[in-house]
Amino acid sequence: MRTEVRRKLWRRVALGLSLMFSGLAIGWFLAYWGTAWAYLKIGWTPEGVARELVNNFLGFFFLFAVMSIIGRIYRRNPQVRFVESLIAALRQIAKGDFNVNLENKEPVGPFNELVDSINDMASQLGQMEKMRQEFVSNVSHEIQTPLASISGFARALRKEDLTPHERNHYLDIIETESKRLARLSDNLLKLTSLESQHHPFELRPYRLDRQLQNLIVVCEPQWADKDIEMSAELDKLSVTADEELMSQVWINLIHNSIKFTPQGGAIHIRLRRNGEYAEVDIRDNGIGMNGEDQAHMFERFYKADKSRNRAAGGSGLGLAIVKKIVDMHGGAIRVVSRPGEGTTVTVALPRAENV
Repeated sequence: MRTEVRRKLWRRVALGLSLMFSGLAIGWFLAYWGTAWAYLKIGWTPEGVARELVNNFLGFFFLFAVMSIIGRIYRRNPQVRFVESLIAALRQIAKGDFNVNLENKEPVGPFNELVDSINDMASQLGQMEKMRQEFVSNVSHEIQTPLASISGFARALRKEDLTPHERNHYLDIIETESKRLARLSDNLLKLTSLESQHHPFELRPYRLDRQLQNLIVVCEPQWADKDIEMSAELDKLSVTADEELMSQVWINLIHNSIKFTPQGGAIHIRLRRNGEYAEVDIRDNGIGMNGEDQAHMFERFYKADKSRNRAAGGSGLGLAIVKKIVDMHGGAIRVVSRPGEGTTVTVALPRAENV
């Protein structure tokens, strides 16, 4: 392939040189014989330098005229037209317009792969731009809602006829919405840091069963408040992972199970070894999810039940953070759920060892 490209390049160079010298010869030939004919007709011939200047001027004029004609003919070459379409497409992409779809109808050989690469690049850039716009829209919506609540209830507090109970209720709402904004900001910064590949990532062996025990105790106020029966079956296992990041995974998943488990429900957490992996199952008998919700549940800002999540203060970023952290560890996460029958989330982490 490279040899063929070199041959085509040398042929083009040779053709260009031959066209240039041909144009030069034709231009000066026309200038010399044209002036000689004109002098003969008018019966007067300039002398010396004046004649040379006239011949040179006309020579350059005819040279540019001939080269222009040859250039127009040469530009009709399908390969030249193809290169011009490539340049136009790249300029279109540079301006932020990614609706580019080059068609390769001419037999241009080595340019086939280039066409596919430009089309693929434009498609991926278009998808990234769409994701960016959706991300900005979602962030704006998530920020606008609590801000509207804070502004509305702050105005309501100006009323002089409010009872102490109403005033405290409005203040509680303002505090709750302010905390929502703080959590949203914290999650956005956390997700951005994780995706930047500059987030501190320290792998070291630690006892996963002890970590899960401690976090179940930490979450006790939440599950005890709903009279949830919490049970655990934890094998003694050690994993090599970032302990701090993994604690965020377990807290997010446990809080999610508590949130969607009804009063008096049950949550069971199980840790076991499966080959080289440690598998953690978090199973609840909550409201469950349909197939569409399961397919999108790890997307940023996706909410299976928007009204329920909003009342609970969720922003739709927790599970996106969970997925990112598990991927960073080379693990996997899967979900089995049915509406009304509960949900089981399984996280598999590599480098597991029995203790």
